[in-house]
Amino acid sequence: MTSRDGYNWTPSEGLQTGVPTIGKILPESNVSSNEKPYDVIVIGAGYCGLTAARNASLEGLQVLLLEGRDRIGGRSWSSNIQGYPFEMGGTWVHWGQSNTWREIMRYELHDQVEKSFNFEKGVKHFELNTPNGVTTMSHEQEDELLASALNKFTNIDGVYGRNTIPLPHDTFRTLGSADLDNISAKDRLNDIASILSPQERAVLEASILLASGGTLETTSFHEFMHWWAMCGYTYQGWLDMLITWKFKRGQSSFAIRFFQEALESKRLKYAFNSPVSHVRDNGKQVEVTTRDARKFQAAKVISAMPLNVLDRVTFDPPLSSGKQSALKIKHVNQTVKVHAELSNKDLRSWTGITYPHNELNYAIGDGTTPAGNTHIVCFGGQQNHIDPEVDISRTKRAVQSLFSAENYSNSHPAPAVERLVFHNWSKDEFAGGAWFFSPPGLLSNHLNDMRATHGNVVFANSDWALGWRSFIDGAIEEGERAALIVRRDLLGAKFDAPRL
Repeated sequence: MTSRDGYNWTPSEGLQTGVPTIGKILPESNVSSNEKPYDVIVIGAGYCGLTAARNASLEGLQVLLLEGRDRIGGRSWSSNIQGYPFEMGGTWVHWGQSNTWREIMRYELHDQVEKSFNFEKGVKHFELNTPNGVTTMSHEQEDELLASALNKFTNIDGVYGRNTIPLPHDTFRTLGSADLDNISAKDRLNDIASILSPQERAVLEASILLASGGTLETTSFHEFMHWWAMCGYTYQGWLDMLITWKFKRGQSSFAIRFFQEALESKRLKYAFNSPVSHVRDNGKQVEVTTRDARKFQAAKVISAMPLNVLDRVTFDPPLSSGKQSALKIKHVNQTVKVHAELSNKDLRSWTGITYPHNELNYAIGDGTTPAGNTHIVCFGGQQNHIDPEVDISRTKRAVQSLFSAENYSNSHPAPAVERLVFHNWSKDEFAGGAWFFSPPGLLSNHLNDMRATHGNVVFANSDWALGWRSFIDGAIEEGERAALIVRRDLLGAKFDAPRL
């Protein structure tokens, strides 16, 4: 089944809109015309909404799940092109992400997790291309360079942030930690400029922008340190938890399990292709109106919509001033993520950074396609930003520019681009950008505002999770929190924790 989301380009077929995915849901709705009011309506079928809908339905509540897309997964979904998955959004998982790993074990998918990169055969090198020239090095040297740069950047207290952010799930508890949210990554780089080599500066800036999808000036230093703390305050943890392990069959093979289990409860109704326009809470019941004027009622609503598009829905009564301020600020991530299928199988063991002059800054060999080609995943950001579908020739050049000309010759030509696959998150009306990353001041001033319940409407999203904020794990964390709030309100004290 083909979703209307995403793009697929090949030399023979050109650019096609929409890609196959197992995450597309048919029939698009199981709602009848005479439905009674629900216990809870969940808006959004990303991992947060799926978790909330599943948990609430399993506890005995009658649930309606509304989704504007034709598929599940939100900002984390995978294609299924000729049986091969290309991850369109969130990709990597790790057992250090406890909510995610618990669900992996719940659905017995632990044997479906594989290593993303493979450095055993092929070129086995890292290419660093900057205005100062091109350097080719081993992956061991790559790790030494990145570890040195990241350690200098994060060593704010002599122990790489351990004293300043000792409890990553409660980062603003420690005196002085909130001050980190008032400075940008650029501010921190300026502070340590004298101890960074040119190569360290280049790979560090590229790594910061890979995480934030913003600019150095709009990247909160605190939020970067929060990621670092969640990864165990080490480069190896950063590598292991952020970019090493993924699903063999793609994220949608995971997300579909949440949806299927909720359906099995016989208490889930759903309607895809049903974007919401208005939410009205009269104090006793909430009415949700879709863009095509359908109206649904429930005792509670869980809004699982991302921060950057939440202001496209009208709420009555109006949201608090703190929420409205957060909606105006928004998060900064406008990452460009492009998958490329390349003709050279030896690039399976290749990684590269081309910065700051290329539209795509970072890439890594990420798999071997059924045709025997190398699949690389490439990332760009706001600097030299492109909309990949607008000019395919430019996008192809951005991919090919990741490979230094000096490493290729007539006998060993640069790889040909056989396929491009991507999703333009910046233009996505239900996302407004990629994963969450905050500008300075947003979280220290408005984290609690974003998390606050508004009458009978519970706001839940990975964008304001306490742990793996912006990750799949954070989405699951938030979905569980929202479902628990609703269950306690509707089903009573039997769900309260026992007194000790």
